[in-house]
Amino acid sequence: MSASLRLPDDPENLAQDALDYCVFPMFPRSGRTADSVQVYTHGEGVELHDLQGRTYLDMISAHTRANTLGYGNQEIARAVGDQLATLHYVGTRNNFSAPTIRLATRLAQLAPGALSKSMFVSGGSEAVETAFKLARQYHRSRGAKPHARKIISRWNAYHGSTMGAIGATDWLNLRHIAEPAVPGHSFVPGPTCYRNPFGMEDEAYTDLCVRQLEQQILHEGPDYVAAFIGEPIMQANGVQIPPADYWPRVREICRKYEVLLIADEVITGFGRTGDWFASNHFGLVPDIMTMAKAMTAGYAPMGAVMTTPAIIDAPENFLHLHTFSGHLGSVAAANASIAIYEREQLIVRAKETGAWFLEALKAELEPLPIVGQVRGIGMWLAVDLTRDKATKAPFTDDTVTAVVRRMRELGVIVSPIGTAFELAPPLIAPHDALERTVRVAAQALGDVARARNLPC
Repeated sequence: MSASLRLPDDPENLAQDALDYCVFPMFPRSGRTADSVQVYTHGEGVELHDLQGRTYLDMISAHTRANTLGYGNQEIARAVGDQLATLHYVGTRNNFSAPTIRLATRLAQLAPGALSKSMFVSGGSEAVETAFKLARQYHRSRGAKPHARKIISRWNAYHGSTMGAIGATDWLNLRHIAEPAVPGHSFVPGPTCYRNPFGMEDEAYTDLCVRQLEQQILHEGPDYVAAFIGEPIMQANGVQIPPADYWPRVREICRKYEVLLIADEVITGFGRTGDWFASNHFGLVPDIMTMAKAMTAGYAPMGAVMTTPAIIDAPENFLHLHTFSGHLGSVAAANASIAIYEREQLIVRAKETGAWFLEALKAELEPLPIVGQVRGIGMWLAVDLTRDKATKAPFTDDTVTAVVRRMRELGVIVSPIGTAFELAPPLIAPHDALERTVRVAAQALGDVARARNLPC
C-alpha cells in the first residue's frame, strides 16, 4: 500500500478519495470535483440517501435502469446469502446446479416463440458478445452460409462496450474512440420518435429504414450477413418506440435472406415496458434474445442469451465460455426477482401505472414551450426538449443536463439522454412518488427556462 494512501474510513474524506483512487467512466475530467462525487449510503424502496443526509426519489432505477425492485429488498438479499452459504460456484461446461436449471426452465416459459435454451453470462455486453459468436457458429456449422460473419446494427444503437459488442454500438461516442473496431459491422437507420435525420413524416421514414435494411443486406451480400441486431425499443434520445409494422417487416426481411434476428432486451426485459419482454408488444419472435439488468433487479451482475434448439444445436460444440457463467449468487437473485415480479403482478402494474404516469407527464409538461414530446411505454419514459416547437430543433447546449441537475436539487433523480431526459422508475414506485416527480419536472423546466431567458 502506498504510504500516501489512506483507507476511506472517514466520511469527510470519501469524496476526495473517490477522486484520488476511483475511475469515473463516461464522466468528463473537467467536471470532477468533490461536490460532483455522488456518494450514497443506503436506500429503501425508491429512496436513496447520500453522505450529506439528503434523500432522493430514484426515478431512473440506479442510473442503468436495472433496479426494478427498489432498494433494501430483504427477500432477494436472503436468497443470495443462503445460496452462497450452500453452494456458490460449480464452474461451467456441463456443471450445473438445481437453481440454474430452474432459472433456465422458467425463462423458457416466459420467452416468446421457441426460445428455450439459455446461456448465462455476467451482463449485457457479454450477452451480446455471446449472441454474435452463436450467430456466426450457427451459419458455419449449418453449411448453407458458411462465410456469414457480418453483423448489421442501427444508427445510434447501444449494444455494449466490450470490443465485440462495441462493433455494433453507435451511441455515446464509444465506437469512434475504440476504432479500429472488430471488423464486419455496418449500420442502417432505425425509426425515431418526434424528429428524424431527414425531416420526413414518420411513416415515410419508417419505410426508408426497412428498405435500407434490405438494401444493406444485399450490398454486403446475403451469404456474408450473419445477423441483424436491434433493441425492440431503442434508448438513444429516450425511448424510441417504433411503429407497429416495423418489426414484422424486419422479421420478414431477415427470414427472406436467412439472417438471424437478435433482439437486444438488456434494457427492456423483465417488465420495464409493461410486458415480460418488449418484443411481445410487436409480435416479434427473434432467433436470439439477450437480457440482463432487471433480470436480477440489480442485486447481482447477470445476463443471458436465449435461442432455439435448432440454432444452438447446429454446432456440434458451441465454442464459447465465461468463467462466471451462471454464478449461483446471481442465479439466486434472478430466481427471487422473477418470483417477486410474478407474485406481486408487477408486469401488469408496470403497464397500468406507466400509462397513468405517461398521461400525467404529458398533461403537465407538453404545453411547456421547451418540451417537444413526452413519450413512453410501461415504466420507461422520456421528455424530449426543443428550442423551437415549430422546427423541433433540439438544444445543442447543456439545457437538458441543466434540467436534470435542477430536478436532482429538488430531490428527484432522472438522467439526461441526448435530446431528452429519461425516467425509468422502479416497478414498485408508488403513485405519490410519481406525482411528486411530475411536479418537480414541471418546476425544474420552468426554473431552467427562466434562468436562461427561454420561453416558459
